[in-house]
Amino acid sequence: QVQLVESGGGSVQAGGSLRLTCAASGRTFSNYRMGWFRQAPGKEREFVATINGSGGSTFYQDTVRGRFTISRDNAKNMVYLQMNSRKPEDTAVYYCAARLGLVTTDQARWVGSWGQGTQVTVSS
Repeated sequence: QVQLVESGGGSVQAGGSLRLTCAASGRTFSNYRMGWFRQAPGKEREFVATINGSGGSTFYQDTVRGRFTISRDNAKNMVYLQMNSRKPEDTAVYYCAARLGLVTTDQARWVGSWGQGTQVTVSS
């Protein structure tokens, strides 16, 4: 099973950019579809983006499509979330997750370090 550690969160002004990083352990990293989820204060955790094992296919939540970019480096066991044109509603704890299989936005079907995450705060 893959182990995940997120980093790169912080506070930014609206319109700014930030890149989140997820470091994964395990020798079969490239077999896993990787994803990002987020949980805003008082709200349920929601799907943000996902990328397949080879990095050739991505899928985004409608509210972030065109502003966020998910990518991965299989040689380094890393996955990234580049966040541009940040909005205050992007404020949340961001989590990295992994799964074997097709795209799903159902977090119950993902393995993630749900107790950790990295805090992102966007001020207007």
